[in-house]
Amino acid sequence: MAKLTEIRWHGRAGQGVVTAGELLAEAAMEEGKYFQAFPDYGPERMGAPIKSYTRISDGPIEVHHQILNPDVIVVVNPNLIGVVDLTEGLKEDGIAIINTPDSPAEARKKLRMKGGTVATLDATRIALDTLGRDIPSTLMLGAVAKVTGLMSLDSVLYCTKERLGGKLRADVVEANLTAVKRAYQEVGW
Repeated sequence: MAKLTEIRWHGRAGQGVVTAGELLAEAAMEEGKYFQAFPDYGPERMGAPIKSYTRISDGPIEVHHQILNPDVIVVVNPNLIGVVDLTEGLKEDGIAIINTPDSPAEARKKLRMKGGTVATLDATRIALDTLGRDIPSTLMLGAVAKVTGLMSLDSVLYCTKERLGGKLRADVVEANLTAVKRAYQEVGW
Protein backbone atom coordinates (compact mmCIF):
# COMPACT_ATOMS: atom_id res chain seq x y z
CA MET A 1 0.00 0.00 0.00
CA ALA A 2 1.29 3.48 -0.88
CA LYS A 3 2.45 5.79 1.90
CA LEU A 4 -0.17 8.51 2.43
CA THR A 5 0.69 11.68 4.35
CA GLU A 6 -2.16 13.93 5.44
CA ILE A 7 -1.50 17.57 6.32
CA ARG A 8 -3.91 20.03 7.91
CA TRP A 9 -3.13 23.75 7.63
CA HIS A 10 -4.44 26.30 10.15
CA GLY A 11 -4.59 30.03 9.59
CA ARG A 12 -6.92 32.92 9.15
CA ALA A 13 -8.81 33.84 6.00
CA GLY A 14 -6.71 36.05 3.78
CA GLN A 15 -3.33 34.69 4.95
CA GLY A 16 -2.72 32.43 1.96
CA VAL A 17 -3.24 29.12 3.77
CA VAL A 18 -5.17 27.64 0.84
CA THR A 19 -2.51 28.75 -1.65
CA ALA A 20 0.27 27.28 0.51
CA GLY A 21 -1.53 23.92 0.65
CA GLU A 22 -1.94 23.95 -3.12
CA LEU A 23 1.72 24.87 -3.66
CA LEU A 24 2.78 21.97 -1.46
CA ALA A 25 0.63 19.64 -3.56
CA GLU A 26 2.16 21.02 -6.75
CA ALA A 27 5.67 20.42 -5.35
CA ALA A 28 4.66 16.81 -4.64
CA MET A 29 3.37 16.47 -8.20
CA GLU A 30 6.68 17.86 -9.46
CA GLU A 31 8.31 14.82 -7.84
CA GLY A 32 5.86 12.35 -9.36
CA LYS A 33 3.63 11.93 -6.31
CA TYR A 34 -0.14 11.92 -6.12
CA PHE A 35 -1.90 14.70 -4.25
CA GLN A 36 -5.10 16.38 -3.14
CA ALA A 37 -5.41 19.96 -1.87
CA PHE A 38 -8.64 21.59 -0.76
CA PRO A 39 -9.90 24.26 1.66
CA ASP A 40 -12.42 24.11 4.47
CA TYR A 41 -13.95 27.54 4.87
CA GLY A 42 -15.89 28.46 7.96
CA PRO A 43 -17.75 31.76 8.17
CA GLU A 44 -15.82 33.01 5.11
CA ARG A 45 -14.91 36.42 6.41
CA MET A 46 -11.48 38.04 6.42
CA GLY A 47 -9.58 36.99 9.53
CA ALA A 48 -11.82 34.04 10.43
CA PRO A 49 -10.02 30.77 11.32
CA ILE A 50 -9.80 28.43 8.34
CA LYS A 51 -8.35 25.03 7.57
CA SER A 52 -6.85 23.73 4.39
CA TYR A 53 -5.87 20.15 3.63
CA THR A 54 -3.13 18.50 1.59
CA ARG A 55 -2.72 14.78 0.94
CA ILE A 56 0.46 13.42 -0.60
CA SER A 57 1.00 9.81 -1.62
CA ASP A 58 3.28 7.58 -3.66
CA GLY A 59 0.17 5.96 -5.16
CA PRO A 60 -3.37 6.95 -6.12
CA ILE A 61 -5.43 8.54 -3.35
CA GLU A 62 -8.87 7.01 -2.98
CA VAL A 63 -10.23 8.97 0.00
CA HIS A 64 -12.10 12.23 -0.57
CA HIS A 65 -13.01 13.86 2.74
CA GLN A 66 -11.66 16.23 5.35
CA ILE A 67 -8.52 15.16 7.13
CA LEU A 68 -9.56 14.11 10.62
CA ASN A 69 -6.34 12.40 11.77
CA PRO A 70 -3.46 14.33 10.19
CA ASP A 71 0.14 13.22 10.18
CA VAL A 72 1.20 16.87 10.13
CA ILE A 73 -0.37 20.16 11.20
CA VAL A 74 0.97 23.49 9.97
CA VAL A 75 -0.02 26.52 12.04
CA VAL A 76 0.47 29.71 10.05
CA ASN A 77 -1.13 32.02 12.62
CA PRO A 78 0.15 31.43 16.18
CA ASN A 79 -2.75 33.51 17.56
CA LEU A 80 -4.94 30.46 16.96
CA ILE A 81 -3.19 28.59 19.81
CA GLY A 82 -5.74 28.35 22.60
CA VAL A 83 -8.55 29.56 20.31
CA VAL A 84 -8.80 26.50 18.05
CA ASP A 85 -7.98 22.89 18.98
CA LEU A 86 -5.06 22.72 16.56
CA THR A 87 -3.91 19.24 17.54
CA GLU A 88 -7.37 17.66 17.33
CA GLY A 89 -6.94 14.20 15.81
CA LEU A 90 -3.19 14.61 15.28
CA LYS A 91 -1.59 11.18 15.26
CA GLU A 92 0.47 10.28 18.35
CA ASP A 93 3.68 10.39 16.32
CA GLY A 94 2.47 13.43 14.35
CA ILE A 95 4.36 16.57 13.48
CA ALA A 96 3.31 20.13 14.40
CA ILE A 97 5.05 22.93 12.48
CA ILE A 98 4.27 26.28 14.09
CA ASN A 99 4.93 29.87 13.00
CA THR A 100 6.17 31.24 16.33
CA PRO A 101 9.27 32.78 17.88
CA ASP A 102 8.86 30.22 20.71
CA SER A 103 11.20 27.26 21.03
CA PRO A 104 9.84 23.82 20.15
CA ALA A 105 9.63 23.01 23.89
CA GLU A 106 7.60 26.18 24.59
CA ALA A 107 5.29 25.51 21.65
CA ARG A 108 4.81 21.90 22.79
CA LYS A 109 3.60 23.18 26.20
CA LYS A 110 1.19 25.66 24.62
CA LEU A 111 -0.21 22.96 22.33
CA ARG A 112 -0.31 20.43 25.20
CA MET A 113 1.39 17.85 22.99
CA LYS A 114 2.84 14.83 24.75
CA GLY A 115 4.27 12.86 21.82
CA GLY A 116 5.27 13.53 18.27
CA THR A 117 7.51 16.26 16.91
CA VAL A 118 7.14 20.01 17.32
CA ALA A 119 9.02 22.29 14.93
CA THR A 120 9.02 26.06 15.19
CA LEU A 121 9.92 28.86 12.86
CA ASP A 122 9.53 32.61 13.26
CA ALA A 123 7.97 32.88 9.81
CA THR A 124 6.41 36.24 10.62
CA ARG A 125 9.86 37.76 11.29
CA ILE A 126 11.27 36.24 8.09
CA ALA A 127 8.30 37.54 6.08
CA LEU A 128 8.71 41.04 7.51
CA ASP A 129 12.48 40.95 6.85
CA THR A 130 12.27 39.68 3.28
CA LEU A 131 8.82 40.70 2.02
CA GLY A 132 8.15 43.75 4.15
CA ARG A 133 4.73 42.30 5.00
CA ASP A 134 3.36 39.72 7.43
CA ILE A 135 2.58 37.03 4.84
CA PRO A 136 4.10 33.84 6.26
CA SER A 137 2.06 31.12 4.51
CA THR A 138 4.22 30.55 1.44
CA LEU A 139 7.47 30.43 3.32
CA MET A 140 6.08 27.77 5.69
CA LEU A 141 6.55 25.46 2.68
CA GLY A 142 10.29 25.54 3.29
CA ALA A 143 9.75 24.37 6.86
CA VAL A 144 7.38 21.60 5.76
CA ALA A 145 9.86 20.35 3.16
CA LYS A 146 12.70 20.28 5.70
CA VAL A 147 10.83 18.72 8.62
CA THR A 148 8.82 16.11 6.71
CA GLY A 149 11.20 15.27 3.87
CA LEU A 150 8.15 14.83 1.62
CA MET A 151 9.73 16.80 -1.20
CA SER A 152 12.90 18.66 -1.99
CA LEU A 153 13.46 22.35 -1.45
CA ASP A 154 14.13 22.63 -5.20
CA SER A 155 10.62 21.39 -6.02
CA VAL A 156 9.08 23.84 -3.55
CA LEU A 157 11.09 26.74 -5.00
CA TYR A 158 10.23 25.77 -8.58
CA CYS A 159 6.48 25.60 -7.89
CA THR A 160 6.53 28.81 -5.85
CA LYS A 161 8.30 30.63 -8.68
CA GLU A 162 5.90 29.23 -11.29
CA ARG A 163 2.76 30.10 -9.29
CA LEU A 164 3.81 33.56 -8.14
CA GLY A 165 5.65 34.49 -11.33
CA GLY A 166 2.42 34.97 -13.24
CA LYS A 167 0.93 37.27 -10.60
CA LEU A 168 3.73 39.27 -9.01
CA ARG A 169 6.70 41.41 -10.02
CA ALA A 170 10.02 39.60 -10.40
CA ASP A 171 11.53 41.26 -7.30
CA VAL A 172 8.58 40.13 -5.17
CA VAL A 173 8.88 36.57 -6.49
CA GLU A 174 12.62 36.57 -5.68
CA ALA A 175 11.88 37.87 -2.16
CA ASN A 176 9.42 34.99 -1.67
CA LEU A 177 12.03 32.46 -2.83
CA THR A 178 14.57 33.95 -0.43
CA ALA A 179 12.00 33.69 2.39
CA VAL A 180 11.27 30.02 1.58
CA LYS A 181 15.00 29.24 1.63
CA ARG A 182 15.41 30.99 4.98
CA ALA A 183 12.47 29.06 6.41
CA TYR A 184 14.08 25.80 5.27
CA GLN A 185 17.34 26.77 6.97
CA GLU A 186 15.93 28.30 10.16
CA VAL A 187 13.21 25.84 11.21
CA GLY A 188 14.10 24.08 14.44
CA TRP A 189 12.86 20.93 16.14
